[in-house]
Parts: sequence; structure tokens; C-alpha cells
Amino acid sequence: MSKKAPKGNGSRAKLRKFFIENVGKVLNSDTLRKVAGTSEWGRRVRELRNEEGMNIVTHNDRSELKPGQYFLVDLKPLPAFERGISKEVRAFVLDRNGFTCQMCGAAAGEPHPYDDGRKTRLHIGHIIDKTMGGSDEPGNLRAICSVCNEGASNLTLNRPQAIKLLAQIRRAPTSDQLDVLKWIVEKFPKQAEGLIKKLKK
Repeated sequence: MSKKAPKGNGSRAKLRKFFIENVGKVLNSDTLRKVAGTSEWGRRVRELRNEEGMNIVTHNDRSELKPGQYFLVDLKPLPAFERGISKEVRAFVLDRNGFTCQMCGAAAGEPHPYDDGRKTRLHIGHIIDKTMGGSDEPGNLRAICSVCNEGASNLTLNRPQAIKLLAQIRRAPTSDQLDVLKWIVEKFPKQAEGLIKKLKK
């Protein structure tokens, strides 16, 4: 659930108003800097995205956008992320999750498998939403991409069981199975090396 937009006439409020007035239009960084009237305009835009859930996208999300361009998709708020999660915790969770979305498996920076026009941008999401009693502890956090986040809201998907994953992989074409193998070996090189040695005995 998104936080209620704070009142005031500061740079964040000015940017919020400007984005809403120009929803569906491409805005450039120079314009946003002038509207905000501060060199911290970029931080204010991130706050609008992360704290208020404004659906503002950039070239990291849409391939048709150029660096320095911003676009408010619509006025429907996305689930907002809590500011209380520290940079250290964010880094820990992303590293623990292998910089991949824990819902769809998309890797950070790569084209999204379900939306070729977007690069995968990872956020930190709650497994059990805070509105349902969840906490900001690392055990309740996971990496989640923008695409999955847009549809996640307060829903939580269960992790697939190993037996179901294996069944899907067995049914997949050989080329896909090799892609899975390559990904696993790259993710767990030491374990893969040990397993290969064990199988050779």
C-alpha cells in the first residue's frame, strides 16, 4: 500500500504536481531540474517512485526511452517500498538472491523475459507485506523486478517445489535444459565442480 503523499511546496511536491499534470508524456532531466529548483531533484524523483509508488519509468525500464528521460505511465500507484530498509540490507538481500527476481527469475540489467522492451530493474520487496504484519528484517525481504512488482501488490507467491521445477526442466527442449545448466554452474561454480568430481568417481 502506498504512503499518503506528504503535503507542502517543496521540490518533491513540485515534481509530483508536474508529473501528474504531464502523465503519459516524456519529460527530460533538464526540465525536472528546473521544476524542482534543486540539484537533489533525482533523489526526489526516486522518493516519488519508491515511497509514494508513482509509476515513473526511465530508460532502465523502457527501451524506447533515452537516458535522462522520465515517463509517468499512469496515476495508479504501485506498492511503495519502505525507506527504513538500509543500503546494507538492500545489498545483502540482492546478493543473497543472486541479483535475480525471486518471482520470475529475471536477472538485473538484462532484457526482461516477459517484456522485451524493458531492462530488468530489481527492487526490494516484502515476502509478507507490512500491511499484513511483515517486517523489514532480511528474512522477510526478497529481490523482485519492476514487472512482477507491478502485479504483486500485497500478494505473495509460494516458491516452486524442487520436484515441480525438475518436471518442467525435463519437459523442456535440450537447448533450454543447457541454458538452465549453464545458469546453475555460473551461480554455483564450486558446488558444480564438486558434483562433477563426485560423478566421475
